[in-house]
Amino acid sequence: VRNTAAPAEAANAGINERLASVELTAIQGDDELQGYATSAGAAVFRTWCAQCHGSGAAGAKGYPNLQDDAWLWGGTMEDIHTTVTHGIRNEEDPDARFSQMPAFGEILEDEQIGQVVNYVMAMSGQEPRDAEAAAAGEQVFLDNCSVCHMDDGTGDQYQGAPNLTDAIWLYGGDYDTLHDTVTYSRFGVMPPWSERLSEAEIRAVTTYVHQLGGGE
Repeated sequence: VRNTAAPAEAANAGINERLASVELTAIQGDDELQGYATSAGAAVFRTWCAQCHGSGAAGAKGYPNLQDDAWLWGGTMEDIHTTVTHGIRNEEDPDARFSQMPAFGEILEDEQIGQVVNYVMAMSGQEPRDAEAAAAGEQVFLDNCSVCHMDDGTGDQYQGAPNLTDAIWLYGGDYDTLHDTVTYSRFGVMPPWSERLSEAEIRAVTTYVHQLGGGE
């Protein structure tokens, strides 16, 4: 079978080599390189990323929206490149991003879980199911959650701890879903794309994702 991709690959060899070797921050300052990277990155995204993040990168339950500005580990070119290269919580790459929320069902009483869930709902601008429980949940939060999510709930990118005040939810922000998250925890996984993609392809999809609207 004739390899119809070979001529295109040969024609793009020079710019791919440049894309793979230039400083990441220099890509955006080079109109030709950025244009090529964005176009090539869109193709990489459609092939390898859309199955989880959606064709328009809006995400789905358990798969983050890449169009907004909510980043667990940061949204700079360097941050996105690291995440794509090494992945998240996988067993293949020792440098994968890693964070793990405890399953608080093994630590807290169910009443305390209900309290902190109500408090987080209020913190994110929602109407809590039980206002009295929400008030009691503040101390539960400070004692058990603030070490990662910070006292004000705005999160910590260094730890991969999400902002709980912006009403952006990976699994859902209703009472029952939050109760499940606090009780059982979550553990989403992303593969290390360095095992499947070339450095030029990783940089291309990094550029594409960064320009979707939420890049820092």
